[in-house]
Amino acid sequence: MTGETQHFEKKSLRKVTGASADWHGLAESCVAFATAHGGLLRVGIEDGADTPPKGQVIPSDLPSTIAQRIGQLTVNVTVDAVIREADNGGAFVEVHVPRSNSVPSTSGGKYYLREGDRNRPIVGDDILRLLNDRATVSWETLTSANIARTQVDIAKLSAFVSRIRASDRVKASVKEKTEDELLDHYAFADGQLLTNLGILCIGRRHDRAALGTAPVVQFIKYDDQDSKLNKLLWDDFELSPIELVDAIWSEVPDFRESYELQDGLFRKLIPAYDETVVRELLVNALVHRPYTQRGDIFLKSFPDRLVVLNPGPLPIGVTPATVLHVTVRRNEGLARAFHDLKLMDREGSGFDTMYEVLLGQGRDVPRLREAQDRVEVTVGRRILKPEIIDLLGTASQTYQLRQREMICLGLLAQHEHLTAKQLVGALMLEDVDELRPWLGRLQDLGLVKSAGRTKATRYFVAHEVMRNLETPVATTLGRIEPHRLKALVEEDLRRYPESSAGDVNRRVGTEINAKQIKRALDALVDDGVVSFRGDKRWRRYRVVG
Repeated sequence: MTGETQHFEKKSLRKVTGASADWHGLAESCVAFATAHGGLLRVGIEDGADTPPKGQVIPSDLPSTIAQRIGQLTVNVTVDAVIREADNGGAFVEVHVPRSNSVPSTSGGKYYLREGDRNRPIVGDDILRLLNDRATVSWETLTSANIARTQVDIAKLSAFVSRIRASDRVKASVKEKTEDELLDHYAFADGQLLTNLGILCIGRRHDRAALGTAPVVQFIKYDDQDSKLNKLLWDDFELSPIELVDAIWSEVPDFRESYELQDGLFRKLIPAYDETVVRELLVNALVHRPYTQRGDIFLKSFPDRLVVLNPGPLPIGVTPATVLHVTVRRNEGLARAFHDLKLMDREGSGFDTMYEVLLGQGRDVPRLREAQDRVEVTVGRRILKPEIIDLLGTASQTYQLRQREMICLGLLAQHEHLTAKQLVGALMLEDVDELRPWLGRLQDLGLVKSAGRTKATRYFVAHEVMRNLETPVATTLGRIEPHRLKALVEEDLRRYPESSAGDVNRRVGTEINAKQIKRALDALVDDGVVSFRGDKRWRRYRVVG
């Protein structure tokens, strides 16, 4: 068993038995799972435990009671409950909650969504977005165009089948299916008709155009005065979304450009835009857009950045602040096809991959913004810190770092140092306690060190790592340890008595956060080494004696 996640939650047996039973809380969890991607509830495991109490017995009628009560307290939610036994002999109830094809809610009209290990209430405009995103019948499976399943583009179907049979993500039993059987397997057809998804992926050009919402992509290049220099269009509906990814990557000249960086006696080429990043951006734009809404996809290339604009809002449950951690697939069928063709990972939006690649190239992380019923993603072209490229590459190869560790190390190397609170913000986390899996082994391996406590803890790349890797990263006082900072502040006040905290900060070094200076002053006052007069902005410090 494991800790609670986006797809798994534990509940105490007391929540469904006795006077303290919380059936409404269980119903909310079921609604949240059904709204997201489904999930698993294990009833009979206490908070903080991985297994049920040894020898715990579950009443034989409890599974049917749970299914009945959830049916009474929810709408559009179905569950399957069975009794399981753990290795220690303790029993628990395993409740499987499938994703609902309709809009699930409590019987009292409340909506919830599973985000990470929490159930978030859905209120206000998000309810309307949920209703639009979760139509009773998915757009992908509709057959309203009345196109027969035999009226496909033969070349597109043949290419799709060949790639599926060559993919190591596809089971052998699927590869053995005939072309016609694969149409049903991937929901490209329903009965004798092609679905909208089938027309989109393997249909004829004029049928795809008739859908009205098949993607049109515009690439526009601007100079530093925002004047247009070049424009490329994919607007004839000849290509399916699957084919557009390869076509755009290969046909845009800007994606062939690179930088030349000195690497000892040699030179290395760094692409202006990494292929992995560009493909992730294109896949996100094509797979996660609402196909019930018209609007072109724009790729806007500026001298210092690439901006991708996609029509429609983010899927319900995803925000710019949660994109690293929340998984929501708006178009399940298209996502499945892209996954099996190895064009995307089934879970996630690819932002974690973009973070890893961009930080590893000394660039800023991607910026996501939602405005005016569209989604905008910006990636920088310029290399902000070329000196950390070797640091991250060598550290990754030497220690086989995990993706989260690479992202965390990249952020710390790029910012010199970050407090725990700042690192939580950079990683879009909610609490300092969530940093552990991101820091991973970095401290144990000696790559990262820390100073301070709780939210004021400062993390930085170890000095010796920089020396050993011969990486010319500038020395900074931002990583100074608290006891050394106290000594530095005390010495400054001996030379310049009656100084404000701001005066001390400017003389000691503005790369040190003002809060660090204030904490050092407070500690010196507590130690009786420094005294002060005045209050707030008028407070002045001097060394005692």
